Amino acid sequence: MNQLLAMRAFVRVVDTGSFSRASDQLALPRSTVSKLIIDLEQHLGVQLMHRTTRALAPTSDGLAYYQHARRLVAELDEVDNGVRGKTLKPRGHLRVDAPASFANCLLIPALLDFHREYPDITIALGISDRAVNIVGEGVDCVIRAGKLDDMAMIGRKVADLEYLTCAAPSYLARRGVPQSPEDLQENHLKVGYFFAGSGRPEPLVFEKEGRRVEVGDCAFSTNEGNGLKEMLVAGLGVGQHFTSIVQYYIDAGQLVNVLPDWSRPATPLHILYPPNRHQSARLRVFTDWVIRTFGVKE
Repeated sequence: MNQLLAMRAFVRVVDTGSFSRASDQLALPRSTVSKLIIDLEQHLGVQLMHRTTRALAPTSDGLAYYQHARRLVAELDEVDNGVRGKTLKPRGHLRVDAPASFANCLLIPALLDFHREYPDITIALGISDRAVNIVGEGVDCVIRAGKLDDMAMIGRKVADLEYLTCAAPSYLARRGVPQSPEDLQENHLKVGYFFAGSGRPEPLVFEKEGRRVEVGDCAFSTNEGNGLKEMLVAGLGVGQHFTSIVQYYIDAGQLVNVLPDWSRPATPLHILYPPNRHQSARLRVFTDWVIRTFGVKE
């Protein structure tokens, strides 16, 4: 038995909760992964997994073994990467997930610079505003705006994303320019965002001199950042989007900043990854590059 490979297989099965997903991520047949776990159990003389037709979970012995095995595998990867890093540039494959508007408007245009610096790293970019199961879906890291909900992940701050309130000239020609958040609430069409998982709408938020006003009842809403930008450009109403996304359209005359005396609190942008993957050389250089390119200097 290849005990190290068996430990890797066991750790990945527990992480993903699935023999099939573990086999996909390890590029091994499902039968091989299953046999590795059985061989490991026989070697240790304990049952590591509860297996039923509906569920797969570690036993109490398996959970204790998993905690040690995960740390040992991560430490071995750290040693390997440290030695390789002295002689070789990072190489390999990264699975990254990012919000649609950030990915399309900012990340993708900059990826050629990353490729020039690290030509041996390939990237599969998932583009979605939904919450991603990082471990279960085999994602190395995600870039997400908002507060950190998953405290099991390691998060590094990329930037604070500022907002602009804006509308298309065609809309303003039809309905006029809102003079206050209250005017916007009562007399204008609003364009907004809703969260895909819950369907909960996100209000437009305005702050000024200690006052905070939330505006809701959007005529049009979407769960995807690019869709929100396109709704604004199409003249469907007044909305708020990240300055880095809409500034191009304001400069081009396709959108107009309104209510400039009112602001919305910035939203933090983070890059998140599981703690057992934080020593990957390719993940480390990608994370450093994202922060260097888009935001915070650490």
